[in-house]
Amino acid sequence: MNKTELVSAIAKKTGQTATSVNETLSAFEAVVTEAVAGGDKVQLPGFLTFDRAERAARTGRNPATGKEISIPASTVPRVKAGKSFKDAVGG
Repeated sequence: MNKTELVSAIAKKTGQTATSVNETLSAFEAVVTEAVAGGDKVQLPGFLTFDRAERAARTGRNPATGKEISIPASTVPRVKAGKSFKDAVGG
């Protein structure tokens, strides 16, 4: 399901217009992105948790040449599924 299909499904389920749902979804994306970029955790209990993780610097290997390379430390976004969501998907 892509964003257009998601917006259509939510609009049908809620009775709102697709434009309104699209604006709400875009605002949700912006708020979550800003919060996580600022170091906050966004939790939707039972569904998803958005946060960020710190990755330490490490040594890797170039698969084409086998030469060792240095991979710098980085901060990456992380999304974890909640229990209800896991249970619904996993059966």
